[in-house]
Amino acid sequence: MDSSPHPTHFNELEQWLDRHRITEIECLVPDLTGVARGKILPRIKFTEDRGMRLPEVVVGMSVTGELPEHGAYYDIISAVDRDMHLRPDPATVRLVPWAADPTAQVIHDCYDKNGLLVPFAPRSVLRRVCDLYAAEGWKPVVAPELEFYLVARNTDPNTPLRPPIGRSGRAETSRQAYSIDAVNEFDPLFEDIYDYCDRMELNVDTLIHEIGAGQMEINFFHASPLGLADEVFLFKRTVREAALRHDMYATFMAKPIAGEPGSAMHIHQSIVDEASGDNLFSKADGSASDAFYHYIGGLQRYVPAAMALVAPYVNSYRRLARSTAAPINIEWGHDNRTVGIRSPIAQPQARRVENRVIGADANPYVALAMTLACGYIGMKKRIAPKPEMKGDAYLSPYALPRSLGEALDWLRRDEDLSEVLGHEFITVYAEIKEVEFEEFMKVISPWEREHLLLHV
Repeated sequence: MDSSPHPTHFNELEQWLDRHRITEIECLVPDLTGVARGKILPRIKFTEDRGMRLPEVVVGMSVTGELPEHGAYYDIISAVDRDMHLRPDPATVRLVPWAADPTAQVIHDCYDKNGLLVPFAPRSVLRRVCDLYAAEGWKPVVAPELEFYLVARNTDPNTPLRPPIGRSGRAETSRQAYSIDAVNEFDPLFEDIYDYCDRMELNVDTLIHEIGAGQMEINFFHASPLGLADEVFLFKRTVREAALRHDMYATFMAKPIAGEPGSAMHIHQSIVDEASGDNLFSKADGSASDAFYHYIGGLQRYVPAAMALVAPYVNSYRRLARSTAAPINIEWGHDNRTVGIRSPIAQPQARRVENRVIGADANPYVALAMTLACGYIGMKKRIAPKPEMKGDAYLSPYALPRSLGEALDWLRRDEDLSEVLGHEFITVYAEIKEVEFEEFMKVISPWEREHLLLHV
């Protein structure tokens, strides 16, 4: 790992590239689905241009690469297919450890011709929310826990996924939660993943085997939201690449295998007073503060309306069901894993809130912007939470949308979320998801053929 300070300016970035003898640059732009878009440039071209241009619609496409035929925002930008200017963020530069030649990857921000951030680009949305916190003298601190499945190679979309073969020559057929031996089945893969993460300076922490067959979880050290969103974005690329090199797939689908638990991206979050460095969620005597309760109140009030942002696909809602180890409502409680909002046992300075409704398939920038936005509104409006859930939250009614179509309706109706996250972002995001939903509805599933073909 490079122990020198990370670049903060373009000149320092150039020195970093010199030090690592970089010959090519992967210029990355996270789109709304979390896909890495961009260009690969020779080092000299990158240095001369200090950025590049791409069509603005590149960051606003569906997961299948489609665009809305007609939309409030797309009618404006698609008429001339206008460009956006991409500026590299020096702090995001990382090696590409699997590349044959010395190659770097740099994440870029998206700007329009007037020098303003493109409002629906994922990094722009998260920056917008972080700026709102900064204006109050607050600093969010977050720590994601990201679940994913390792599966055998599958080139036929009509064939169900299955666990991969481990070192023993056998695939998992039972639940192996927290099993060390089950993780060791894939030692060669995880050695590569940790080596890649070390060389990329990704601050990953604990690796565990989750409940599902072939399901893993990686935890990240707590840090600032934008930097951690970058790390999750890069980590997903890294795990998928490493898995391919070991003849398997890694998937962050929310519900990839029927009968197995879904995959989440639990996000721990607290708010620090920038002037004092104190955790706003705790009083001086160590007890929970009003801000703590108001933050939870904001999550309870706005997360249901914002679910389309963190359960972004039709598959996402298969995870959010009873008996799937995922929440079905937005109850809150201390050290209670059946609720949507959990407060883990911690010292006063580490008091935090864990949002458990977010899927692993969510764009990390959008997910962090969403949960921080809900908490922000709660603190600003001083929203009181519901009484703490002391028992099993699965015995309470559903309080989250049950489908992507329903979630989009809830999202469009909420003016407070639109104000905080940006009207342009909500408009473009909803239009993209409508395109994906309409595409899905054209597909006839095996269940329909099995149970309806000869019975209705």
